Amino acid sequence: MEAQNYANHRRFVPLYHGGLFFLLFATFIGSFVNLYVSIGAHQGVYSASLISALTICGLIQFWYSRSFATTVQDRAIRAEENLRHFAMTGKLLNPQLKMGQIIALRFASDEEFLALAKRAVEEQMSREDIKKAIKTWRADHDRA
Repeated sequence: MEAQNYANHRRFVPLYHGGLFFLLFATFIGSFVNLYVSIGAHQGVYSASLISALTICGLIQFWYSRSFATTVQDRAIRAEENLRHFAMTGKLLNPQLKMGQIIALRFASDEEFLALAKRAVEEQMSREDIKKAIKTWRADHDRA
């Protein structure tokens, strides 16, 4: 597996992020065109309405299936990084750290972690700034 770094750490699943979204969006457009035509022709309005409603349900499902999974992953990362910090210092992470900062800190090596966590709070670093400040990258291949 390729060494992970700032340039390649984001995970993109083409069939999900591109293919499924494109199909859902195309279906969304097509279903409303079909509904518009059906209303104009005064027939098939019920079926066209159901297809449009199901398409909206599919888009909502697409959004929330990713949103719920990411939220759970974020909570797991926060727990892991709190444990990591506790193992190194005997204290939990600074509660002023925002979730995005904690998520970015997971990529920092143990040697950089404590100093970078402190700096993140003091300088209110963004998640991108934290990732760019990491010199020795600690890969996370498990996040989906």
